Amino acid sequence: MASQRGGAVTITIPVLVLSLLGAAIFVSFLLFSLSSPPSCSCPPARDSVTAPSTSAAAGVDGVAAEKVPIKTTKDDVEWVKDQIRRNGLHMQDNVLRKGINPRTRQQQLQDLIQYKGISHYEEPEANNHTALPCPGELLVEEHHSNYGEPWAGGRDVFEFLAEAVSLKPESRVLEIGCGTLRVGLHFIGYLEAGHYHCLERDELSLMAAFRYELPSHGLLRKRPLIVRGEDMDFTKFGSVNTYDLIYASAVFLHMPDKLVWTGMERLAGKLTYGDGRIFVSHNIKFCSRLGGEECTRRLSSLGLEYVRKHTHDSLLFNHYEIWFEFKRPLKV
Repeated sequence: MASQRGGAVTITIPVLVLSLLGAAIFVSFLLFSLSSPPSCSCPPARDSVTAPSTSAAAGVDGVAAEKVPIKTTKDDVEWVKDQIRRNGLHMQDNVLRKGINPRTRQQQLQDLIQYKGISHYEEPEANNHTALPCPGELLVEEHHSNYGEPWAGGRDVFEFLAEAVSLKPESRVLEIGCGTLRVGLHFIGYLEAGHYHCLERDELSLMAAFRYELPSHGLLRKRPLIVRGEDMDFTKFGSVNTYDLIYASAVFLHMPDKLVWTGMERLAGKLTYGDGRIFVSHNIKFCSRLGGEECTRRLSSLGLEYVRKHTHDSLLFNHYEIWFEFKRPLKV
């Protein structure tokens, strides 16, 4: 403390110590400030700016976004295998196992019927609880088993075809017989809005696409053009569209040869010259039954050319598919 006696000021020891300590802190702060480089909000020198990577594309608000690959890589597969090993996971027999809700699809469907769907609303509100009612057989995903192969195979087909044509988001794709969108979902998600088209004849498959698959995957915003039709009638798609990829997975082998050739004739004019491709799976007996030379002549008359046969191995199950490739050569 400080006191005043006879005009003189007396400073006590505690006050003196505190004063010296404060002075020391101030001097230390001053020395630190002088030794630190001055802050500056100026832009860096031109030669210090890092150029964006050539493998990155401009994203939202100018932020660089990594280019999304189409195909699963070997490194991806090894990473998954390593995660399985690290977690001590093992392949199990394909049997129904105890879980939170271990009911079969048939049992789930029966519950939906018995309880009027997942909701228990009663009349008159029974129909007011959802914006998009969905049939029970779709809710339990019975349509995933309608085409004889694992649903996961759709990703395999997408990766193969997309890589084969160097697919880009702005590419245009037409599928002949998209079914319940086992393959189409992956194209719709990758392509720009409105760039995926499909011709499908089966009503239940179309219901599965519109009422379940597109909404459940958040893809309604992509506005795919999916048309009900048969007999290879593409008039509803308009006359101005050309496609970078047209494909038919296990469709042509179920159709009469004459109808397939009608479709090929109509599709030829819708294929992009040069890089555009038509892919047909399983076999091309509609062509080979004519004989090699006659098949080539018939294709040539349509402006098409056979390229080659592909054998594509599945990523997820012991399976491979044969694909046949056609193109529309550039005009000379």
